[in-house]
Amino acid sequence: MSFGSFVDVCKEVSLPLCYLVEEGIQPVCYARNFGIDGAILFQLSTAAVQIISLAMTMLMIYPIKSKFMAVGRKEMVIFFYIFFLTTVVEFLLTFVVIPPYSVLYPWFVAVEVGLISSLFWCLMLNGFVGFQFAEDGTALSLWSIRISSLVVFALSFFIALGTFLNVIFSSEDPTVLFIMYFIFNAVMVVVYVVSQVVLVLRVSNNRWALGDLFFGTIFFAIAQMCYFFFSVEICTGIDHLADGMFLGSTFNLFAVMMVYKYWDSITKEDLEFSVSGRMNVWEVREPLTGQQQGYGGYEKQPDQQAQYIPLQPQYANQMQGYQQQQQQPMYPPQQQQAQY
Repeated sequence: MSFGSFVDVCKEVSLPLCYLVEEGIQPVCYARNFGIDGAILFQLSTAAVQIISLAMTMLMIYPIKSKFMAVGRKEMVIFFYIFFLTTVVEFLLTFVVIPPYSVLYPWFVAVEVGLISSLFWCLMLNGFVGFQFAEDGTALSLWSIRISSLVVFALSFFIALGTFLNVIFSSEDPTVLFIMYFIFNAVMVVVYVVSQVVLVLRVSNNRWALGDLFFGTIFFAIAQMCYFFFSVEICTGIDHLADGMFLGSTFNLFAVMMVYKYWDSITKEDLEFSVSGRMNVWEVREPLTGQQQGYGGYEKQPDQQAQYIPLQPQYANQMQGYQQQQQQPMYPPQQQQAQY
């Protein structure tokens, strides 16, 4: 891969932007198309992975929003929203819902490039939420991520569109786009991983979270190798049924899932103040000790202070007989202790 040029990249894998830079570059090998009732389906396996990615993203967003007291909950949801939008646009381009000869094609590819850059930027900022430079969930924390991600999206979008349309930048020399697409995003990933290693070692007591971070990094690295280094070998090896786009999208999904798993492992809710849609079940197993209502004594319900219940006259005689029975053990010694 030569710096500033997409020739080597686009000969390896058919990225949507490859049709718009350096007079259009065709990959050496790509997944075959399928025809159904006169309709041609492109990159069918990759499109299936992207549909699964959309479903998995929604399944990850729901538990994140349900952890009401978790640190960085709202900030992490922003990351997954951007990932969802990115996957939608990639599906439209990969499945050729918007064909390369369409007037809208350069605009949608520019949107994809902008969303990818803002996605990595948002991931990097989420890495610093745990350090509490700004209290998570506040307007300062949320709007700083939203506005800065929007700025990064706009910058990357205009660089890409200017390159595709030969305005300000040239499609024959897409060096600036190359830097934004590869170098910038790679730096964001490195900063995120390093910040999370520091966070776990200095702040968190859960060292197992490093395993989630490690596997997420490995999955992301494998995805990039499938995209840019082994796509042709994969394509020829399975007779054009799929190419690096398929495995790259699959391992990218695994990497995003590990981002969720890692975040979930380092965030804990305070059960005393958490809100849950499921009722807590309280069960106490112990011998009767006269603490029932009517026999006097103290009665305590979950999340309530102990309340003294006075002895009612009609139970006085029963209570006296009960106390006499207490002189004899009710259960064997091993069963007299309260069990919870």
